[in-house]
Amino acid sequence: SFAKQCGMWPIYHKLKGLESIAPLVRSVEETPEPIATEVCGTIPTWIRGSLLRNGPGKFEFGNQHYNHWFDGMAMLHQFKIEDGKVTYRSRFLQSDAYKKNSERNRIMVSEFGTVAMPDPCKNFFLRFLSRFEMIEATDNASVSFVKYKGDCFVSTETNYMYRVDPESLETQNKVDWTKFIAVNMATAHPHTEPDGTTYNMGNSYGRKGALYNIIKVPPMKNNPEETLEGAKVLCSIVPADKARPSYYHSFAMSENYVVFIEQSIKMDLLKIVTAKLRGKGISEGIYWDPKQDTVFHLVDKHTGQTSSVKFHTKALSVFHQINAYEEDGFLMLDMCCSDNGEAINTYVIQNLRKSGEALDQAYNNMYRAFPRRFVLPLNVTNDTPTGVNLNTRPASSATSFKTAIDKVVCQFEDLHGEDLYEYGGLEFPQINYSKFNTRPYRYFYGCGFRHLVGDSLLKIDLEGKKVKVWYQKGLFPSEPVFVPSPDAVEEDDGVILSVVVTFYLSVQDKSTFLLVLNAKTWEELGRAEVPVNIPYGFHGTFNPTA
Repeated sequence: SFAKQCGMWPIYHKLKGLESIAPLVRSVEETPEPIATEVCGTIPTWIRGSLLRNGPGKFEFGNQHYNHWFDGMAMLHQFKIEDGKVTYRSRFLQSDAYKKNSERNRIMVSEFGTVAMPDPCKNFFLRFLSRFEMIEATDNASVSFVKYKGDCFVSTETNYMYRVDPESLETQNKVDWTKFIAVNMATAHPHTEPDGTTYNMGNSYGRKGALYNIIKVPPMKNNPEETLEGAKVLCSIVPADKARPSYYHSFAMSENYVVFIEQSIKMDLLKIVTAKLRGKGISEGIYWDPKQDTVFHLVDKHTGQTSSVKFHTKALSVFHQINAYEEDGFLMLDMCCSDNGEAINTYVIQNLRKSGEALDQAYNNMYRAFPRRFVLPLNVTNDTPTGVNLNTRPASSATSFKTAIDKVVCQFEDLHGEDLYEYGGLEFPQINYSKFNTRPYRYFYGCGFRHLVGDSLLKIDLEGKKVKVWYQKGLFPSEPVFVPSPDAVEEDDGVILSVVVTFYLSVQDKSTFLLVLNAKTWEELGRAEVPVNIPYGFHGTFNPTA
């Protein structure tokens, strides 16, 4: 119990005999033309559209290989569902990085954890000079599918995205955020309002150091060619340390606020700028600083004003939010949190391809993420008393204490019971986004992590914090995507779609498939077996047929 309170429980919950997942991070061939799948069970005929997935699919060129999982070349996957049948296709994103690397059959473009070494064909002087160049941002958009103004884009965490055709997966045009607004990057996890207005975040770097920027993109296009026209910076937030801003993968949004989480994973800008000179990847400049508080910044979406009240909690690391909503003068902020921010370094290819004791050790040294709720009081004034728990919601054990004029210190509430420790925590959280994002909700879904990648699908009911589990030994499901049924009444009326892959190399196993679960009962309805291998990916979305 003490270990859990200290956030150390995952360290003690050790596993032995983990099976190698090396085949899940191997290069595969693309399947550009749709191929039929074999359906076992039943896939409801009301599901009409495509599950689109993104992630790394090629990990080397010639005899050079990438160091980090995030570096692999973007591969786009489509599971098209119609009349209870499913076809599968995949294509490599035709990014400049992919094309340059392919032409020379070597790594020409630096990625997150891999620096492109000088071309041996150049003379010594040019090779020497190339060391002093800044690492150019990659356009290898391998993280997720996102929508702006009704169009499909694939995104990573640099300033580049690509518009893609969701039907054919063909790469269309490259889009550069810096051509529209003064930001140097944007996250791959924007939030969208029901009217299509989209919010995102991106850093800008100038002579005075870094700024965090909240971005707003309008919902409509004035002509078919438009991409990010009309985007604007809603507000800028100054980092606690301008030379060492926080790394962030996403942010939260409620009905009236954007919530930026300034976490204790920091970016040493000097190390990043000199990475190429030192022959290191950008990842070398990202580090965990447990001495730094995590700070929540609230930005009013309507005025662009940042709240002067800052909400502090202990050092945490956050990749994905679950939901955020306002109720009775409080903002509920639900996130998957870990008590250590070194997970990024765990996902080097070398670790993912380990086996035996070395693999067990890599896993057991890693902190796991768990769903937690922070309750932020919205009406803190000069008259608000200090030393009193401001969270008056009787159902919540989270606390919020004002400790200075503009400072509130928060302690989270666990959004899970004891049984979640057994499943390795939860990541890749999803909800019924279209109906319940920014609103009070009851259910969320995610992957359990009893391995370095997800090995189970979990559903958590916030009433009682009960968990339902889908697990089959040797199978690794991806992020669960919720698709509501057309006549849905309740929040969990619908299905969960997840791509399940395996470490079995034999295609005869038919262990790569699209899984369809009844989101209410958590029972398997059907699976569409794919006759090709697919690597373990990152994020996806369901694109309904118009």
